Amino acid sequence: MIRLTEIKLPLDHDENAIGQAIINKLNISPEQLHSYNVFKRGYDARKKSAILLIYTLDVEVDNEAQLLSSFEKDQHVKVSPDTNYKFVAHANSSIKERPVVIGFGPCGLFAGLVLAQMGFNPIILERGKEVRERTKDTFGFWRKKALNTESNVQFGEGGAGTFSDGKLYSQVKDPKHYGRKVITEFVEAGAPEEILYVSKPHIGTFKLVTMIEKMRARIIELGGKIRFSTRVDDIHLD
Repeated sequence: MIRLTEIKLPLDHDENAIGQAIINKLNISPEQLHSYNVFKRGYDARKKSAILLIYTLDVEVDNEAQLLSSFEKDQHVKVSPDTNYKFVAHANSSIKERPVVIGFGPCGLFAGLVLAQMGFNPIILERGKEVRERTKDTFGFWRKKALNTESNVQFGEGGAGTFSDGKLYSQVKDPKHYGRKVITEFVEAGAPEEILYVSKPHIGTFKLVTMIEKMRARIIELGGKIRFSTRVDDIHLD
């Protein structure tokens, strides 16, 4: 595929404008354009009277190699990078040991998910409660000042960010596209699909709870195990 950057369109453009912009940029016929995907969408608001949408597009067309050759000096027409996540390993069926992940916040959640996707059947230990029970404890503290020291805004499934406003800042300086893996998993778990391409993606607090539950269910489905209310104070090595 070909990646086009800095495709500028009016804020109120119609649904056909992107396809036409691709055709104009590459100087091709409509029949040569097979498909396109919006990789990123940002804004240029420097002129308040003419706000623009700025697109990065991945495009499938006829004769891609020939087109790339003819635009080789254009920095806004390049080969689309491979943004698929590459697993570092896959578990051998003979492996009996199971990795242990301590904590089920953002890092623990994705460590557990990726280990499960690789077939390692992780065991995840979390000192707090599952997210629904944790939500009750957290709201109880906010409303009645009743603090549960093991289940609160800091400890429990999802980590401290569960009760944030759901803004995402994971795609800056990310040459290996790890952030893309995170965003894709969020969409699989029910986040709005637009977070894949908007410049300032936002999920929202109330969706986060359901998403975390779905990601936990996926880990369990793949062979992982989560133990809540399990606090780790020390590690003893034999």
